[in-house]
Amino acid sequence: QVQPVESGGASVQSGGSLRLSCPLSGSTYERYCMGWFRQYPGQERERVAALDRDGSKYYSDDVKGRFTIIHDNTKNTLSLQMNRLEPWDTATYYCAGVGTACRFLPREWAQLLPPNYWGQGTQVTVSS
Repeated sequence: QVQPVESGGASVQSGGSLRLSCPLSGSTYERYCMGWFRQYPGQERERVAALDRDGSKYYSDDVKGRFTIIHDNTKNTLSLQMNRLEPWDTATYYCAGVGTACRFLPREWAQLLPPNYWGQGTQVTVSS
């Protein structure tokens, strides 16, 4: 298992934008459901956005209209365009891809993945 390598995190002011990227390793198997998750200190990872194989997109309520999940199929890279960032978006962000369609997974499917699946994440810090 090759761990994802997330990038693009930075420190920005409220209202700013960032684009996170994550090359997904492996085969098409890992592209059935792809997602971005964030983790606050001391808490479990929570789903921010997910992209299903059929193109359906899922967003948490607090990022709808601000964040967009994008998959570049030719490069097998998953991105998260983050606009109008707010201080509560401050967290470490992780990406993941699995071989089951999103609609067959629980919302917080990140918790089903083993600890050694995850990469280092990328830190996003938003100041007011």
